[in-house]
Amino acid sequence: MNRFFKLVFNEEMKIYIRKSTWVMYAILAAIIIGSGLISYFFGDLGEEYTGDDWREVLEEENEEYMQDNEEWIQEMDDDNGFVVEMNNSYIAKNNYYLENDIQPKPYDAWEYVLENVFLLSVVSLFTIIVAAGIVAHEFRWGTIKLLLTRPISRAQILLSKYVSVLIFALFTLLFVVLFSWIVGAILFGINGINPSIVIEQNDEFAQVSILSEIMSGYGYKLINLIMMATFAFMISSIFRNSTLAIGTAIFLMFAGNSIVGFFSDHDWAKYILFANTDLKQYANDGSPIIEGMTLGFSITMLVVYYAIFLVLSWVVFTRRDVAGQ
Repeated sequence: MNRFFKLVFNEEMKIYIRKSTWVMYAILAAIIIGSGLISYFFGDLGEEYTGDDWREVLEEENEEYMQDNEEWIQEMDDDNGFVVEMNNSYIAKNNYYLENDIQPKPYDAWEYVLENVFLLSVVSLFTIIVAAGIVAHEFRWGTIKLLLTRPISRAQILLSKYVSVLIFALFTLLFVVLFSWIVGAILFGINGINPSIVIEQNDEFAQVSILSEIMSGYGYKLINLIMMATFAFMISSIFRNSTLAIGTAIFLMFAGNSIVGFFSDHDWAKYILFANTDLKQYANDGSPIIEGMTLGFSITMLVVYYAIFLVLSWVVFTRRDVAGQ
């Protein structure tokens, strides 16, 4: 076991010694700082609700939204329906605050962390790049022979590389969360250890813990991250081509939902991987994108795909002849 941990440590060293890895972190840091500054200077931070007259402020906002709706409706433009719907949502949210005597809290670091859940798509992209090259580069650079001369099984070598990819993904996710919180705390302040926020759930508003929303939001995105990283790892192990692995994984990551939508009229579409990666569709009694799907079904499909990816990687890597490399 100690030998395996050394393998994982060596693989992590290989990942973090590269300049490209630190460029990835620099890009994430720039996005976090940049979007934070944009929110600070141009965003609605909710500071108008901090006074004792917050009820009057909410009521005035509702009046403005209703007047705005009347103007949009009079124009009779089909595109105006979205604006009216958004205004109605704002009115309903303000009414929830008023009816439940909840004073809105100003925007803070926790909300900034929650908003930055979109950055997990960037984390997935970077993890795919690492996963796609971690095996393929050994063949490309000719170091695979040296690696296999060690008294370690091929299965252990492959597993150490896969575990290293998952550790990289976890560290990068934690970096996004922690750095977002630090930047948010500097720019917006903190509303306590675990403040509550009001969000819309199933066409209704509810007051929930922001920490639970952060954990669920990042947790749901983590599923897709792991599946796509595992897929890229499999392609890298089978074809020994990092470019093919990166290109295929990125294409499927961004086109997956479109593929599912295109075939959604067919019953077999529910067996497509990307129809099951977003488990958030089942949250709060939500409806799945394809009729007949359940949470148990999606989890089963994810486990099946995950097992197939790993088994194919293991079978090909452990049986490949490297004498000609």
